[in-house]
Amino acid sequence: MGMALKNIGTGDRVTEAQFAQGFESASGFRDAVQRLFGAPPKSAAANTRLLFAERITTPLGRILAVAGDDGLHILDFVDRRGLERKLIALRQRLKVTVVPGSHPVLTATADQMKAYFAGERTAFDLPLAPTGSAWEHAAWDHLRSIPPGTTESYGTMANALGRPGAARAVGRANGMNYISIIIPCHRVIAADGNLTGYGGGLWRKQWLLSPEQKLKGNARK
Repeated sequence: MGMALKNIGTGDRVTEAQFAQGFESASGFRDAVQRLFGAPPKSAAANTRLLFAERITTPLGRILAVAGDDGLHILDFVDRRGLERKLIALRQRLKVTVVPGSHPVLTATADQMKAYFAGERTAFDLPLAPTGSAWEHAAWDHLRSIPPGTTESYGTMANALGRPGAARAVGRANGMNYISIIIPCHRVIAADGNLTGYGGGLWRKQWLLSPEQKLKGNARK
């Protein structure tokens, strides 16, 4: 239904969009759109901002990816605690409707995730659209500057952000990152070298760090 509304919004007739997405009943399609979006198809298409969601299968479990024309909003493991609350907050903050469907950003994300887990890449060139405070954005920008195959402590990251002693604030900002792997909060560890604080689970954090270290080692040979 989300794809049908997208087609209507780009100029398709309602019946063309309806049949293109597999809806056989015109009245059933119109009624369903009215119930979900509170408006008939043309009005819903004109006034509803849509984000599209797909699940990506990885060696570490399924990942939920949510994206729109402005970029990737969410990329995180489906069993992560707090993911449902993040989706609700995203809908409320951006006034969007999240629907299952395809999108070029999602296609590119799936392709680059496949290459990452195959050990073929550690850098990404996807448009990102994370939502957060100015402090959180500063922390996430810094995370993206940590090279693959390296780690950094929370204290070191706090110093780099101009807030010495704010390791806990760094940890909280990293914990609000819902674009995992691409914004690599898994590369931040405790000062003593222990792995701490990863929403996807410490076993995933260990897994993500291991192939990056190996890829870095191979690049040096």
